[in-house]
Amino acid sequence: MPASGVQAKKLDTDRSARTLLPIELDGIEVVLEARAYQGKDEHTQAMALINRGKGPEAGEVPLVRVHSGCVTGDIFHSLRCDCRAQLDAALRRITATPNGILIYLPYHEGRGIGLFKKIKAYALQDQGRDTVDANIEIGEPIDAREYELAAEILQDLGFVRIHLMTNNPAKIEALEDAGIEIIDRVPVVIRPGAHNEHYLETKRRRMSHKL
Repeated sequence: MPASGVQAKKLDTDRSARTLLPIELDGIEVVLEARAYQGKDEHTQAMALINRGKGPEAGEVPLVRVHSGCVTGDIFHSLRCDCRAQLDAALRRITATPNGILIYLPYHEGRGIGLFKKIKAYALQDQGRDTVDANIEIGEPIDAREYELAAEILQDLGFVRIHLMTNNPAKIEALEDAGIEIIDRVPVVIRPGAHNEHYLETKRRRMSHKL
């Protein structure tokens, strides 16, 4: 039981589905358990990719990455952000650890403002704004993400104590508030490039990310 006193609890079966999912990672086939989850509305859905240990390993505190969906980065390999690089790094770590989980949140696109408004903010960034000022100028929050469903997924899986892969202190605070005990923070170190150096500096300077 975590220090918060919150016990693991299962989601209703009509809000989850599972299968096995073979993926290609660095030229190697890896088979993971995949679970899809339905949030409180039809637009809030998530997937958990699980590399679950066996025997004594099954009792180990899992390594978890809660990843915000990014169409431009994760799918089209945009160089304006570090999303794809973080996703790849997380998958490598999770598939190499006895207990690893990646929770993917597609509805977190654009830090929660959606793809259309994200591209509107990108257009302002083209004119010199940083990511924070661009969101404010289009009338959106700097970061609109919430992590209630991610916490529910971890509780459904029986993992209320975790090692969390993140650079974002707000994510730690949100999960802890939702009853997940963070044993420690595991940094996700990504080398800046010419197209995302300013983006990463803004995350460090204005959003307190640990970069």
